[in-house]
Amino acid sequence: MTDSSKPLAGIRVLVGRARHQASALSAGLKELGADVIEIPFIEIRPPSSYKLLDSALKRIARYDWLILTSVNGVHAVASRLKHLKIKPAALSSVQVAAIGPSTRDAAEKLGLTVSIVPKQYVAESVVDSLRGKVEGKRVLLARAKVARDVIPRELRNMGAKVDVVEAYETMVPASSQKKIRALMKNPKLRPDVITFTSSSTVRNFVRLCGADIPAGDGVRFASIGPITSATLREFGLPVHIEAREFTIPALMQAIVKTRS
Repeated sequence: MTDSSKPLAGIRVLVGRARHQASALSAGLKELGADVIEIPFIEIRPPSSYKLLDSALKRIARYDWLILTSVNGVHAVASRLKHLKIKPAALSSVQVAAIGPSTRDAAEKLGLTVSIVPKQYVAESVVDSLRGKVEGKRVLLARAKVARDVIPRELRNMGAKVDVVEAYETMVPASSQKKIRALMKNPKLRPDVITFTSSSTVRNFVRLCGADIPAGDGVRFASIGPITSATLREFGLPVHIEAREFTIPALMQAIVKTRS
């Protein structure tokens, strides 16, 4: 039975995070009383080859900085270190920058010491936090196959030598298309709120929905931050809710705030 005293009681929320990452957001929304629907908009897969990442990790001591822009990147690095039988202690001479607290926590669980977490958890803030620290330095950026080029471009402009390696790639989960189109066509099942936690989730959602995007049908779009919001607007979609801080807890708070 739904607890009507909870702030999101009676609200259907569609969570589109990758299946292995949906639990924190879904659990938090359920705790707030929401009826959560999970259909992943994004699937995380290994890159076509680990050759460049493995090569970089084998000579990790040559780098001054390692930049990690997602928890997925941390997990990929951890997996390859284990595969290559390289202990995390081999990275002790490398300074680590993590894009946000979740990425920092994952890196620290791996045994890395994180030197920098920017005030805002976006690429531009990572660049600002490294200003004056990377001139003439070697930087390793482990990231998704397709990603914004803000970090490598700007760090190179500062005089850093940046190697970009693919740690994973994001795909559109084929199994989600039928589910999401059926959901959007049914007014009785259609969610009240759809959450977007990255630009990739926006792009994949649009591809999955096709012509069935429910803009203007009473469905509110909730974005984790301005970069994700900008991608929504690029596709002509509204931004009804935006987190003030680019984290899952802040996204949930922003959804609750619209109900108060």
